[in-house]
Amino acid sequence: MSPKRPNVLWICTDQQRYDTICALGNRHINTPCIDAFVAKGVSFTHAFAQSPVCTPSRAAFMTGRYPRTTKCRQNGQALPPNEKLVSRLFADADYTCGLAGKLHLATCANGIVETRIDDGYHVFHWSHHPQPDWPENAYTQWLHTRGTSWEELYEGPSTDYIKHGVPEEYSQTTWCAERAIDFIREQNGAPWFFNYNCFAPHHPFDPPAEYLARYNPDELPLPKFGPDEPAGKTTYQQLDSRFAHDDPDGYDVASMTDRDKREVTAAYYAMVELIDKQVGRMVAALEETGQLENTIVIFMSDHGEMLGDHGVFLKGPHFYDEAVRVPLIFSWKDRFAADLRADCLMELIDIAPTLLEAAGIEVPEYIQGRSLMPILLDQANAGQHRDCVFSEYYNAWTHKHTYGSMLRTRDEKIIVYHGTDQGEMYDLKADPDEFKNLWDDPRHTERKLRLMKACFDASVFTMDPAPPRLGPF
Repeated sequence: MSPKRPNVLWICTDQQRYDTICALGNRHINTPCIDAFVAKGVSFTHAFAQSPVCTPSRAAFMTGRYPRTTKCRQNGQALPPNEKLVSRLFADADYTCGLAGKLHLATCANGIVETRIDDGYHVFHWSHHPQPDWPENAYTQWLHTRGTSWEELYEGPSTDYIKHGVPEEYSQTTWCAERAIDFIREQNGAPWFFNYNCFAPHHPFDPPAEYLARYNPDELPLPKFGPDEPAGKTTYQQLDSRFAHDDPDGYDVASMTDRDKREVTAAYYAMVELIDKQVGRMVAALEETGQLENTIVIFMSDHGEMLGDHGVFLKGPHFYDEAVRVPLIFSWKDRFAADLRADCLMELIDIAPTLLEAAGIEVPEYIQGRSLMPILLDQANAGQHRDCVFSEYYNAWTHKHTYGSMLRTRDEKIIVYHGTDQGEMYDLKADPDEFKNLWDDPRHTERKLRLMKACFDASVFTMDPAPPRLGPF
């Protein structure tokens, strides 16, 4: 008799940076459920997104392929129909697949509903974000069945930067969890695959009032800011240090007081704490239904959030660790290692082949990620997986005609802004906060050339491996 195939509960938040979990070092935030998850699983402490914005990052980790490969390189682009999501591969292997919340593999702006592709989902509760921009928003429809609306619930107090959001029981974060719990309870023994994709802690910073009240801004640290910032950094950072996303109609960053900055951090942490509670509820549902022992649970995010560090809020063409490094935790009771900190460099495209291998599904040759299974099974050095990680920004959202590539090793980082003379280079061993930009320092010319070549090599070695070569000519 063949072993029972594992279920997959894939929890993905939106815009959550790596340093937002208490058990992994943030003493200012309350995340008891994720902390328990950390104790029972493998935490990858150096997990990097392949783009610092939503669509190219999500297309990458949902296919196991780089943005340049999927051709889904920008927010607003659609994933080409020939690309296969990992959910489709699981569905083809007779898994029942479901999703609640955001997908963002096609544009959904100006009233246009995200075009659905051959995604493999049998259950599809689409809600790009909580705002009722589309009648097709399943979260909006659910609120109407409860006799209320987002507009009515969102009428709370606000400042220029934060807001009292929808109460916990009506929030999209909670709604996504309830759809996941319903799905879990409805399964009849066949293997399943479910994506929980809430919009939080993406801006606007609007947690429920009761969660915001748990954080005293005066007790929170100010964002990191170096002595050479923003003057010693790129024009992109200088512009975003004035207005977030270089948008005068958005956050007026230059006018923010220290109190404003601390209040944003408080609101962001409060949104993460609400997520934490929903993680606990979903894991509890697995336990109650007797499915936890045979379910792989993943917790991660699509990319980070600057949160005022380096004078920048939100996201954009920035490759600081705060923007591209995210939490990533795997758990499979009694199968994967427990309470393991894996400090190796890894990329989010490594998730797809890992899940396929764990489920006994053949990993297609066109997938560019590398399986993490040896580390998860505690059969390999948890400190070694990749020598470097690569991330890309190709005119992806803000700052028109901005094209950037990042290569990061354990001790060094280089960012090349193509078509310009601008870039960034950091000695992470001496300067882990990425304050001192060495790009124009003549004392580091040799290092710069070496890292630029390595970045160029990475761009070549990440070319599409498909179609397969069938012969010598």
